[in-house]
Amino acid sequence: MNEKNNCCCASDDCCGEESITEIVKDYYGKQLQSNEDLVYGACCCTEAPPAEIREILPLIAEEILAKFYGCGSPLPELHEGMTVLDLGCGTGRDVYIVSKLVGESGQAIGVDMTPEQIEVAKKYQDEQRERFGFKTSNVKLLQGYIEDLKSLGIEDNSVDVVISNCVINLSPNKEQVFKEIYRVLKPGGELLFADVFADKPIPESLANDPVLRGECLSGALYIGEFDRIMAQSGFADFSYTSIRNMDLSHEELEQKLGFAVFSSRTVCAHKI
Repeated sequence: MNEKNNCCCASDDCCGEESITEIVKDYYGKQLQSNEDLVYGACCCTEAPPAEIREILPLIAEEILAKFYGCGSPLPELHEGMTVLDLGCGTGRDVYIVSKLVGESGQAIGVDMTPEQIEVAKKYQDEQRERFGFKTSNVKLLQGYIEDLKSLGIEDNSVDVVISNCVINLSPNKEQVFKEIYRVLKPGGELLFADVFADKPIPESLANDPVLRGECLSGALYIGEFDRIMAQSGFADFSYTSIRNMDLSHEELEQKLGFAVFSSRTVCAHKI
């Protein structure tokens, strides 16, 4: 168990990090076979992507798209040669979009802890290279934890942009995630992520619910704590570039989570 100020979930009490991690691994690795298996669909309410992204999507393998779970479109303007890190890349949809945008001279790095997800992403690495017309792949896919990027060899001040799409809510140690993001970003580097937020703390009794946790609700970032987490991680300032309230019109959700308002938010911050 962690100290309360290190748990960083939207909870009054601390959550067992290991048990939550195993819940999420099982849910995305074994319970879900595609985004059609989602019970509530909270983590699959992606905004319409910009035209540049829509042009790339037909080039992405169908299995990758079918197993994509996201709540936004956190893909900033990217340029040739950039190094971009996707936290919780899953089967690699956003990683491969980034791969196309940064070109062969850039690098797209994806990190995910779920073996079944990362295996799908790796399976298509050569095929996606061919679809993009690249001679060599610019994609690196790593199985590991977003709370511990150092063990994966991601060095200090080495990444231009960090993105994440509806994943940080799943972490039982969000504060550590943001500290690692700050560490790996280059000075002036950008963080852009989409995730689920709640306006009330979520009680510990719901934090370990496999479906609520797996579908990005009971681990939602608590808005009342988010400023502190960002500041303590090193981000002096940030902005919400998109806020959409989520419709949880489901009887079971109303009974369990009706006390809180949930929203999908895209956050932008820079390392000064």
